[in-house]
Amino acid sequence: MPDTPTKKLFLLDGHALVYRAHFAFINRPMVNSKGINTSAMFGFTRTLWDLMKKQNPTHLAVVFDPSGPTFRNEIAADYKANREETPEDINVAFPYVRQILQGFNIPIIIKDNYEADDVIGTLAKQAAREGYEVYMVTPDKDYGQLVEENIYMYKPSRMGNGIDILGVPEILEKWGISHPDQVIDMLGLMGDKVDNIPGVPGIGPKTAEKMIKEFGSIENLLENTDKIKGKNQERLREFREQALQSKVLATIEVNVPGVQFHAEAYKIENFDREHLTDVFRDLEFRSLASEVLGVKEDAEPQAGAQGSLFAPAASPAPAAAPKKGSRFAKPAAHAIADHHIGNTEQAYHKAETPEERAALIAQLKEQTLYAFDTETTSVDATSAELVGLSFSWKAGEAYYVPVPADRAEAEAIVAEFAPVLADEKTQKVGQNIKYDLTMLERYGAPVKGRLLDTMVMHYLLHPDKRHKMDLLSETYLNYKPVPIESLIGKGKKQLTMRQIAVDKVVDYACEDADITLRLYHALWPELEEEELVELYETIEAPLIPVLKNIELAGVNLDVPFLENYSRVLSAEIEGLKHEIYDEAGSPFNIASPKQIGEILFGRMELPYKGKKTATGQFKTDESTLLELAGEASIVKKILRYRSLSKLLSTYVDALPSLVNKETNRVHSSFNQTVAATGRLSSANPNLQNIPVRTPQGAEIRKAFIPRDENHVLLASDYSQIELRLVAALSGDKGMVEAFQQGRDIHTATAALVFDVPFEDVTRDQRNQAKTINFAILYGAGATRLMQQLEITRKEASQLIKNYYERFPGLKEFMATSVETAREEGYAMTLLGRKRGLRDINSKSGLTRSIAERMAMNTPIQGTAADMIKVAMIRIDKALRDGNFKTKMIMQVHDELVFDTPKDEVDRIIPLIEELMREAIPDLAVPIVVETGRGDNWLEAH
Repeated sequence: MPDTPTKKLFLLDGHALVYRAHFAFINRPMVNSKGINTSAMFGFTRTLWDLMKKQNPTHLAVVFDPSGPTFRNEIAADYKANREETPEDINVAFPYVRQILQGFNIPIIIKDNYEADDVIGTLAKQAAREGYEVYMVTPDKDYGQLVEENIYMYKPSRMGNGIDILGVPEILEKWGISHPDQVIDMLGLMGDKVDNIPGVPGIGPKTAEKMIKEFGSIENLLENTDKIKGKNQERLREFREQALQSKVLATIEVNVPGVQFHAEAYKIENFDREHLTDVFRDLEFRSLASEVLGVKEDAEPQAGAQGSLFAPAASPAPAAAPKKGSRFAKPAAHAIADHHIGNTEQAYHKAETPEERAALIAQLKEQTLYAFDTETTSVDATSAELVGLSFSWKAGEAYYVPVPADRAEAEAIVAEFAPVLADEKTQKVGQNIKYDLTMLERYGAPVKGRLLDTMVMHYLLHPDKRHKMDLLSETYLNYKPVPIESLIGKGKKQLTMRQIAVDKVVDYACEDADITLRLYHALWPELEEEELVELYETIEAPLIPVLKNIELAGVNLDVPFLENYSRVLSAEIEGLKHEIYDEAGSPFNIASPKQIGEILFGRMELPYKGKKTATGQFKTDESTLLELAGEASIVKKILRYRSLSKLLSTYVDALPSLVNKETNRVHSSFNQTVAATGRLSSANPNLQNIPVRTPQGAEIRKAFIPRDENHVLLASDYSQIELRLVAALSGDKGMVEAFQQGRDIHTATAALVFDVPFEDVTRDQRNQAKTINFAILYGAGATRLMQQLEITRKEASQLIKNYYERFPGLKEFMATSVETAREEGYAMTLLGRKRGLRDINSKSGLTRSIAERMAMNTPIQGTAADMIKVAMIRIDKALRDGNFKTKMIMQVHDELVFDTPKDEVDRIIPLIEELMREAIPDLAVPIVVETGRGDNWLEAH
């Protein structure tokens, strides 16, 4: 690439970039508090801003397709006819994108009867002749035909992980041609399904490349069809006119009438800050606003103050009353005037002396409800030090109690508050209150009474969103809290709250309690309106202290075992490394995908069946290498090397560092507001991800051991819980009978699907039936099943047809789940958990199908999640009521793990299994719980 020129023009393909941005977030869309999917607007703006920062263009314009047909539709009426209707979220995005461009003072170009690529092609050629370096910003491969000495393709990656700038050499290599113009011939031969350009049936990229390399152009090829052998000769003669027409359709017009490059019109100017501020505020683009407009999040004025980016410009208009059941489809904007923080003066106080604390405690005793928060030295509640406590029971007023670093002195101050914290008649409000409960219990002050967690409430209302307090405050209260980084800084120089002067902490800590109280008053009515109070009161709130108890209990870790296992794995990895070097012929960086690709597909010339990456590299991901595992032993060794290296770094060497110095145990953090399905997750360590499918991975479980030689680990696991639940929820006769008769469900399924007696089912048939069971359960179609079973699409379709014929109740249940979700805008579990499915009625097939799969799976997976939560609550109570010394120490998927005294085992196992089985009573199928015991987790599993 040449040095940065003085004249540098970027031309953006607007439609292509907006579409690309939308689908980059398709599995987890960005939705603001007004219910608008902002993925396309955010992704487009991020691409625009990144290239403006990093590429320093002098000139820039964005070109969009016209709304009506183009001249190509006159050539072929069905041109682009197979494209799906534009998703409604993209239609919503375009006006916002135009407003964003207006704020950046970037010209927008639309030319009737011509597509964006025609306009860009015309402008690119004109500007290049005037000495500009031109970059066509697009993911569309067709633009390769336009590349020349000073014209480049600029391809931003889908997820923002880099760019690809393609000049003439890159285009020639990518297409296997000798001149960029031949991109048109390639497209004319092989066609383009996206644009409905037919090409020549049966001729794909490899054949097209070979033909163009030999004959130079479609026209010359068609004049020499007698030199082509076999069926391709017949195809070229039969589809001669179609090939020529396809080339015309694929040709980008570079002389669009009326389109003229005017340098001054495209010159980058200063932003319209006021306009951009309004748009970013509307879309809730906080990070982009901070970057683009220089509004520092850690120094931003409070809402309502002059210059505050997200201060409400005017009183928001009242939201229209939502149709019953529709909130999950499209939430209304949260404009809760009663709780707007700007309406109340803030009075924050410090209670530091014994007299001030006594006065505060006296006031707390008079309250029936108050919010509280803890300030600490770290985010790990099982190891952090307490720095202070804050309380608020009236909007705008709060109190902060600092505690000293000396543990005994700190505990003495906390002890003063212990009676009011333990008062069961008082309701306690918190944001992520489990953290505060854990901290205070470690300091000798268990918290009792009704727990009102604003983070959990918001999670129930919006399970797919984020639930941090600052975001909730901006959404519900139109107020931006003081960020913690403004006190303690960022990165390596970050301080702890202990190191900050008390007077500086007061307002920050009091604000947390104040905002949390206001959030409760904003969220609780919404919880009532959506009929989620019972779910909160009976499952999520009672679960909070249970998870606190599990985290505090922790699990014993056999560090010497891991240290020895680390040496074993390291030796095996080292041996594999030298074996790989020997087969490769020289040492190389096995951790480098690029170097692996060059060795396997370059030097060793193994067959490469996939497409190259955006940067022109061979793909060497696991699925690509697995296809080659039978071709060369080096591939198997590389896969094993990767697997063992990840095992070593992620678990074997990392787990010992997580041992708590105070307790000598590992205390995982269990999260109830992460997985949208209702499932729990864990972190530090992530117990759900500890591998068990390989012997080497399963070996890690040996490191989790009882607290001493007088204890054992018990692992109680639901057997096939999701399949049992789908049978119960659907009432399908065949599935229900199989479970009621105690038959193996996969064998029973195979017997019905393959129409053979139960006793005659083969192992292969059972394995196929197992795959089908879970594929159907998760809403997979014929394509996925075809890949998993390595069969044809026709065979996969027939298996699914047979399956639904044998299990009609299941088919009806799945269809009803989708239809109900279409009407209500959400899917619901048996116990009332809701998951919003805003795309369930989308006009985009891909977007809609994802939502449909969620509609089918949520009632099953969500009910399973609810079931084990209920079991945990009841088991925790039973252990306390029975004065058992057994501790529940882990929850992993459908399994609970206990650290149990040996003399309690025989009494505990029946109790645990009964409470797990009866968590949801009166189901149509028996629930089976299996319990193992052992001197480590692997033995117990």
